[in-house]
Amino acid sequence: MKSNTGFTLLEILLSIALISILVGVSLPVYYTLFSRNDLDVAKNQVSQSLGRASFLSGASVGDTNWGVKVLSGNIVIFKGTSYSGRDTNYDEIYGISSSIVPSGLSEVVFYKMTGYPLSTGSIILTSTNGETRTITINSKGSVSY
Repeated sequence: MKSNTGFTLLEILLSIALISILVGVSLPVYYTLFSRNDLDVAKNQVSQSLGRASFLSGASVGDTNWGVKVLSGNIVIFKGTSYSGRDTNYDEIYGISSSIVPSGLSEVVFYKMTGYPLSTGSIILTSTNGETRTITINSKGSVSY
């Protein structure tokens, strides 16, 4: 007697169909989680950069103001009274995901000695799937999100 072992064509097709359905359902969930993670990392990086620039100004490092410029794909901590008039030798550049679009307040400069910001407002970070994170800086330099 001969024994037939193996898989039938129908079993293989059903397995491929089941795997395709699972992948099709999980990809959008994975994309959403990945995008949300990029947004949270950018929010934390902006908040930490604001705190660092405030500290450097309050400590009068370099005897001048320090600030933060939020660009698409980068955050720059700079030495000087403005981003355009900064001393580029002291730039600290941190990358964020290029899928994050910043809006609102894009440049925050802190007074030397006090570490208080010259301008207040909100930095809004938006991901490609439409989720947003808002970082607010008040007149005392406190950062909330």
